[in-house]
Amino acid sequence: MFDATVRDGVCQCRHAGARWLVTGWDGGYRDADAAYNVTVPDGFDRTDLADFRDERLRAVGFEDPGPALLTGVSMAHARCASAGPVTALATAGVSNPAALPVDPASSESPAAGRADDCPSDWRPGTVNLVVGAERALADGTLAELLATCVEAKAATLSDLAGVPGTTSDAVAVGCVPDADPVDFAGSATDVGGRARACVRDAVRASFASRYAEAEPPNSVADAEYGVVTDRETDVWNPADAD
Repeated sequence: MFDATVRDGVCQCRHAGARWLVTGWDGGYRDADAAYNVTVPDGFDRTDLADFRDERLRAVGFEDPGPALLTGVSMAHARCASAGPVTALATAGVSNPAALPVDPASSESPAAGRADDCPSDWRPGTVNLVVGAERALADGTLAELLATCVEAKAATLSDLAGVPGTTSDAVAVGCVPDADPVDFAGSATDVGGRARACVRDAVRASFASRYAEAEPPNSVADAEYGVVTDRETDVWNPADAD
């Protein structure tokens, strides 16, 4: 089982010999015993993110190197859900929602905030996920698990907050190469189905904790920062192309 430990704003998710696929600045495929979810301070503006990660891990005494996700959400709101071989950890904040109207032509499109318009003490909310499956997954299957988890996150947030995500969401999915192998991790598989349920329940629990005493924004217009993807595209049929 993947273990989770929180120390002073840093959450370590650990399993010896794990292999990870991570989105974002610290992303890609990685072999590491641990992955991390790290709260950034108010007014965070550092660009040396790897140095920041290493400083925070040293400060709290985590010795295992590994990829890290960053968030403005306090680790006091981190929540885990487990089902069989799968464990999911989530931190959920939606101060920077990213709305995607299905019909952009008919949607209300408030002006999207810009990073340089934000107050100096603003911290992006971010929905971060760290999901571990105690199974051996090939690289393609690990990517399939990541897609399954992102889909579950989007479905859950759409129900909770009316948006599929925020402008800075990140995901880390892990497996154990020397465990029992599985070939697929989509929604109809045992691992994928468990991951979907774990992501749903971890996101719901973290969201409820984060907004226990404050209302989440009702729209991008009400949020501190956010975007509405309302641009139009050219849709075409590849069968018509020569």
